Amino acid sequence: MENFEFLSPTKIIFGKGAENKVGEEAKKLGNKGLLCYGGGSIKKSGLYDKVTRSLKEAGVDYLELPGVKPNPRLGLVHEGIKLCRENKIDFILAVGGGSVIDTAKGIAMGVLYDGDVWDFYEGKATPSKALPIGVVLTIAGAGSEASRSSVLTKEDGWYKRSFNSDVSRPKFAIMNPELTYSLPAFQTSSGSLDIMAHVIERYFTNVTHTDLTDRLCEAVLKTMIKNVPIVLEKPDDYNARAEIMWAGTIAHNDLLGTGRIPDWASHTIEHELSGIYDVAHGAGLAVILPAWMKYVYKQRLDRFIQFAVRVWDVEYDFENPERTALEGIKRFESFIKEIGLPTSLKELGVPDDRLEEMANKCRRNAEGTTGNLVKLTKEDVLNILKLANK
Repeated sequence: MENFEFLSPTKIIFGKGAENKVGEEAKKLGNKGLLCYGGGSIKKSGLYDKVTRSLKEAGVDYLELPGVKPNPRLGLVHEGIKLCRENKIDFILAVGGGSVIDTAKGIAMGVLYDGDVWDFYEGKATPSKALPIGVVLTIAGAGSEASRSSVLTKEDGWYKRSFNSDVSRPKFAIMNPELTYSLPAFQTSSGSLDIMAHVIERYFTNVTHTDLTDRLCEAVLKTMIKNVPIVLEKPDDYNARAEIMWAGTIAHNDLLGTGRIPDWASHTIEHELSGIYDVAHGAGLAVILPAWMKYVYKQRLDRFIQFAVRVWDVEYDFENPERTALEGIKRFESFIKEIGLPTSLKELGVPDDRLEEMANKCRRNAEGTTGNLVKLTKEDVLNILKLANK
């Protein structure tokens, strides 16, 4: 196990009716906020009225910044920064899923920085402070409600980049599973796959003696395997929705990564896919993860065998251990199909004419490689994309 520091300061307010406490919590962050959200779904559901009423009752003034899109754009972050500076905003309130929260994080960090907030995402600067952020979560998936991570897409060149900083962790996250009842099945499945991907990226590590976090990762994955089909069949099953929502937070608040060196190759590759083609992040991961597994499994056969046996209940084949690992990958891919997600670029509707560009743009570390379980070169990334195209 590696040395580690663990910090998870976000206050979680979980359960039925939790959104009614937003004004009380927001008041602790300041008197004037920027209410950030996406399209009209929170207005159709009545959530917008509940949130704004709670803010008014608490004596909190606010401006609004709607229009957040999936794979959130840098342009709207710049607009939000300008609004905050001109109106002396005290805090950001994100009402939505990962894209809204990541937009709020970009704004919060950019307001107090003299340069362009994109500097952070390009690794040119590090923020020392940010406006406080509160969250009302409406989609279980990204885990951004309690993480130090955010992802933005720069429209000039369609570069999608991630950035991690503790100053961007939300101060509170209000989480009512009932708010996810009305999600379309595809969104539910995409968010659920994103949750599983956050666990898988941490699970596949070269670090040994990680028994506790191995078991925690496996527990979250098995929880998802059990509950996702339930909510797809019965969208208003509160208990199953609650399991998934809480799993999404646990999957990405860094607890499961303690003492480990995670991989993140699949996320890095997928960011280029959704950055160019604007596909749903979870659906993109549904395509990339199995292709990555098929490409690298021989180099860490023991870890893939453990994944197969413990997560997918594959019987260990003593005569052919490799068959055990492949069966685990096969069952994962079958689960992806079962919950209605694609497993190839063709099914995703992505052409194969820009694979080279994606491989070129795929962000690599100082060594010129991507990922940690297996160090992937540009050629490796291209081969994975080709494998995902079959």
